[in-house]
Amino acid sequence: MVAHLLGLAFLFLARSPVPSKTLEVQVNPNWEVVYQDTDVYGVLGKAVILECGTTFPDIYIWSFTKPGTDAIKAVVYNLGKGQRLQQQAQTLGQLTVISNSAAVSIEQLPLAAQGLFTCQAFYDIEQEPRVIFYYVHLTVRVPVSKPYLLMSDVSPVEGSSVWMRCNLENGTDPIRYVWQHETSGGNISAFAQGNTSVINVTNINRNHTGWYRCVASNAVNSESSDGLWLNTFFGPDVPQIDVSPHSITERGYSALERETVSLLCQAPSNPASQYVWFYNNSQMYTGPQLTITKILRMHTGDYACLAQNTYLNTHSKKTISLTVYFGPDVPQIDVSPHSVTERGYSALETETVSLLCRAPSNPASQYVWFYNNSQMYTGPQLTITKVLRMHTGDYACLAQNTYLNTRSKTTISLTVYFGPDVPQIDVSPHSVTERGYSALETETVSLLCRAPSNPASQYVWFYNNSQMYTGPQLTIPKVLRMHTGDYACLAQNTYLNTRSKTTISLTVYYPPDGTPSCSVEPALNHTALRLLCSWPGGLPSPSLHWTGALPSVVGRDGADTQLQAHPSANTAILLSSEDRISNSSSYTCRGSHLALKQSPECSARTYIPPAELVCFAYVTNNKEYLMLSCTWDGGAPKALVWWEGPGVQGKGGEENSNILILRYGTASGRKPYTCHAKHPLLVQTKTCRLTLEAPVLLTQRRVVSVYEGSDVQLNCNLRANYLPVSEITWFNNQGIGVRDTLKYALLQTSAWANLTVRDTDEAQDSGEYRCSSSNAVGGTEINVTLVVKRHPVPPNATLVNVIYNSRTRNEVELQWRVENEEGGGWTGFILQHIWVSEKPGRRGSDNDSQKDAEERIGAPVWYSNIIQDPEVRVHTVGKLTPTVTYQFRVTPVNHRTVGHPSAAKTPAEPRYNVYPAVIGAAIGGMLIAAFLTALLLVFIIRNRNNSPRLHDMLFGLQHSQSRENINFPEDEVVGRLEGGIEEIMGTSSPAPALALPRAASPLTTSPHSAPLHTSQAAAPADGNEPVSVTITVNATGS
Repeated sequence: MVAHLLGLAFLFLARSPVPSKTLEVQVNPNWEVVYQDTDVYGVLGKAVILECGTTFPDIYIWSFTKPGTDAIKAVVYNLGKGQRLQQQAQTLGQLTVISNSAAVSIEQLPLAAQGLFTCQAFYDIEQEPRVIFYYVHLTVRVPVSKPYLLMSDVSPVEGSSVWMRCNLENGTDPIRYVWQHETSGGNISAFAQGNTSVINVTNINRNHTGWYRCVASNAVNSESSDGLWLNTFFGPDVPQIDVSPHSITERGYSALERETVSLLCQAPSNPASQYVWFYNNSQMYTGPQLTITKILRMHTGDYACLAQNTYLNTHSKKTISLTVYFGPDVPQIDVSPHSVTERGYSALETETVSLLCRAPSNPASQYVWFYNNSQMYTGPQLTITKVLRMHTGDYACLAQNTYLNTRSKTTISLTVYFGPDVPQIDVSPHSVTERGYSALETETVSLLCRAPSNPASQYVWFYNNSQMYTGPQLTIPKVLRMHTGDYACLAQNTYLNTRSKTTISLTVYYPPDGTPSCSVEPALNHTALRLLCSWPGGLPSPSLHWTGALPSVVGRDGADTQLQAHPSANTAILLSSEDRISNSSSYTCRGSHLALKQSPECSARTYIPPAELVCFAYVTNNKEYLMLSCTWDGGAPKALVWWEGPGVQGKGGEENSNILILRYGTASGRKPYTCHAKHPLLVQTKTCRLTLEAPVLLTQRRVVSVYEGSDVQLNCNLRANYLPVSEITWFNNQGIGVRDTLKYALLQTSAWANLTVRDTDEAQDSGEYRCSSSNAVGGTEINVTLVVKRHPVPPNATLVNVIYNSRTRNEVELQWRVENEEGGGWTGFILQHIWVSEKPGRRGSDNDSQKDAEERIGAPVWYSNIIQDPEVRVHTVGKLTPTVTYQFRVTPVNHRTVGHPSAAKTPAEPRYNVYPAVIGAAIGGMLIAAFLTALLLVFIIRNRNNSPRLHDMLFGLQHSQSRENINFPEDEVVGRLEGGIEEIMGTSSPAPALALPRAASPLTTSPHSAPLHTSQAAAPADGNEPVSVTITVNATGS
């Protein structure tokens, strides 16, 4: 039944015409075929899916019928064994069957795919077969391409007509066209639409200017063309003139003088209008805007604007009138009588003065006069009879234009000359005395002289009838006592040549200089205190008085302390030890003066020195004197200090002598020197003592030994710190004072000195070194013996091998040994060589003599090469002359001790060694013989039937009847060659073992060869007897 259905289906493909939507097919009386129609729209180049029912059929066949034809061609089918794509499918795009369905997907849809697709689906074939025909009508739509716009005229003149065409290259009908207009302001509107691609626009005007686009659309997409600019030419219209600032009058426009007036002419036109301005029919400017900066009255007149369209050669014109209003101008004031000064005008007191004001204006100005900003008169002329000094001031004339409500003003200064009056002198600060005025010293005194006058008075000051200053105010900063005297002020009017004068007296009072000076002094041989206060100078004398921890009555020239506050330049108070003065007492002296606001004061404090009494000694630089010093720092007043001791003469306890000077070397080292100190606040005196001693030196080692070449340190130090301070000096083994050098290093302080001797030498540095020290009392020294030892003589060395490295004779290898190697005692070696002779004829000509060779090479000299490694026993000397014969020797060295040189030896020539060549030839011959023997054995074994006698001779007769089964290459035959080869020089060494090939010869190479050992296994039952052969060959060569 399936075959019947398939035959029916393909019969239908081959013969049946394309069914219509109402066609019915009767397969047989029991079956009825179902037909379904579907319309599918695809887009060119896109993908589309053609459905074949909603369920997956058992068998399906897709076919295609091209429009206008009746041929039905199979595209793809599936008869239950997988889909089969037909060649027809390649013309319909990228056709694939969607998995698990009968639907077909077409990508990159071409126009050729438009037509009728038929899917014949068979369901339930094994039970109740059903057949459904799916008719899919595929329509391929083409998107519209980007249109481009054409115009008959892109620059029409206003009033003409323009047609527009929207061109397309592709697109499926029906296509709809929409026409858009975009103004210069960016507003877009559709002004026409329809199915036609051409429109006609009549009566073009300026509003049609802008961008035009056409939008083409169909069922697939919509595309817009690029914009095309339409530029409409028109104009110019009648110009419009805008006046700014805008002010209209009966005759036209008006403006105020000095304003900036702008005339803007606008006449719409395309292309834009060209503007020309005319003033009273005379061309004056080109451009749309005429600006008159600071317009003047002369600019009144008619202004015309001419607008021109140069493209259309058209023009239009408009005229306006402009009136300029002005005034009043700045008034001009004429002064009579006319007298000009730097500040304005002048007049003499009691004169008659006339002021006339004029200010051009339209209409005429109204005048108002002001004196110092106060209105005083109305009218153009102001007259002042008998002018006075009070009339000096500013006179202003105000001119007003009542029509424009404008005004202007001019001010002049009128100066009335007079004076000077009698001067008045003001003294500051103001202090009046019987004789005049007074001032305190260091004050700032100002004398101000005033004498009314115009022009202002010129002032000259006189001091005691001597001119001292020019100006109205004389200021004396920090007036001094010398400034006392008469001061006169002379006032002068240089314009009127008049003058007047006034004199005053000034007395300067002054305090004493500085502040009071306080001091505390010892009295009554340091048993009492005297307080001194002094403040000399001043007028009058200052008053001084003491305050502090004072007894009620003290001696002040026999007066009580409460009676001290009277004028006096000096005051003193005596405080005895009976007053029980405590330590660290403070006293204040206060002074007062009528010239001072504050009372200056000074203080004095009495206290015992806080430190202890200190004694020390030192020596002058030239060691001429020894000075003993005693200090008790601090305290008020200073303590009395004096020395007592051997040879000291002086008034102990009466004179202050804290330094005792002794001649160097005369000081006594037995008796002490005592320093005494006395202070008024203490009943007992203080003392300190100095005992002078000569220095004593110590050293750690009196004898120091060291090996040659080492550094050694010698030390020396004082047993104690002696007074006076001692100096330590080192002297070397030559008795010369030591300083820091490359040889010596000196490190010292006041108590010790260390001397370091560098790189010691037995001959130079061994001996007695002396350390010396001295002070004002005496001196001492100590000797240190330095013993520099030489290192032991090293053991002897012997050259054991001296031979040239090659036949070029430019390098010699030396080998030596040392006696008693285990004992040591050497640090290196000195290798030396010397020229002995030169072979003739090798250098230069054949006639060179021995003398000439010696002169060329030089005198015999041992050339040394230092070997610092004591372990080295072999060394190569290079850069030798091949034609020269040398001798070599070796000398051991132990640090700086040089041993005995070895016997000199001449290098031997290198031996011609043929040993390697002989060994190589022997081994090569044996390898070749072994190889040939192996080949012969293999040949005999494989051909034993052809040569039985030769086989039996080699392998024996007892097994001649048996077959030797030698399997190649599985047989393992190992041959080893063992033996010795005698060396050319008479010594022998075993030769290396050589591995031979698999087959070995049973023949021996000498009577000493080892016998041949052959082992054979019993023959197996099957007749294949495996044979194992071991061949050993001993070879000797000569």
